[in-house]
Amino acid sequence: MAELLRTEHLVKVYDNMSMPALDDITLTIPTGRIVGLLGPNGSGKTTLIKLINGLLQPTSGSVLIEGNRPGPVSKAVVSYLPDRFCLPGDRTAEELMQFYADFYADFDRERAETMLGSLQIERTARIKGLSKGTKEKLQLIMAMSRRARLYVLDEPIAGVDPAARDYILKTIISNYQPDASILLSTHLISDVENILDDVIFIRNGRILLCSSVEKIREEQGKSLDAYFREVFAC
Repeated sequence: MAELLRTEHLVKVYDNMSMPALDDITLTIPTGRIVGLLGPNGSGKTTLIKLINGLLQPTSGSVLIEGNRPGPVSKAVVSYLPDRFCLPGDRTAEELMQFYADFYADFDRERAETMLGSLQIERTARIKGLSKGTKEKLQLIMAMSRRARLYVLDEPIAGVDPAARDYILKTIISNYQPDASILLSTHLISDVENILDDVIFIRNGRILLCSSVEKIREEQGKSLDAYFREVFAC
C-alpha cells in the first residue's frame, strides 16, 4: 500500500491555551483504508483535520499528502467534509453541482445526480429551505462525489437520525476508490465500527493508539466500541 498521508512530530499551540492542542503527532495513512479518528471532545481531532486541510498552520512539525504540504496541490486530491454545515443557503443543489464541477476537476456530476435522485432531493429547491438532515446529506453528497485520493470527514453522522446514518455510511463506503483512503472522525463508534479498517485513538492532543480494528478485536477480545469505552473511561 502506498503512503497517502504522513504527519511528523506535529504540534499545534493556540495563543489562548497553555497546553498544546496537538503534541508530537506522528502517523501514516496508506491508500485503501478507512480510518477512524476517535477521541473525546477537546482531544484534538478537529485541529488535526484542519491542519491536514491547510486551514491551520502547525506550530512545528509537518503534514504531507502524497509528499506535498497542504496547499493547492494537496487540496486537488483531498475532499473535506467539515463538522458544521457550510453550504450557501441561497443556492440550489443544481447550482451547487455546477460550482463543484467548475472548482474541482475530479467532481463526478453523474455520481452526485444519482445520489440526489436516490434521496429525492429536489435540485431546484433552495438549500435554506431543506431540513437539517437533508442539508447534511447534501453536503456529504458533494464531498463524496469527488474522485479524491483522501476523504477527510469530520463528524459526518452527528446530528442525524439512525436511518440517515445508515444512508450516509453506505454512501461513504460505496463512493471511494481502492487507491483512496478515508479519515473519519466521530463519537458514534458503534455506528461506524463495521466499516473501519484502522483506528487512531487521541486524547489531550496525543496519540494513544494506532491499530487495525481486527487486531484490537483479536488482542482485546471485545468490540471496538467496548474497548474505546474502556480506554477513555473517566
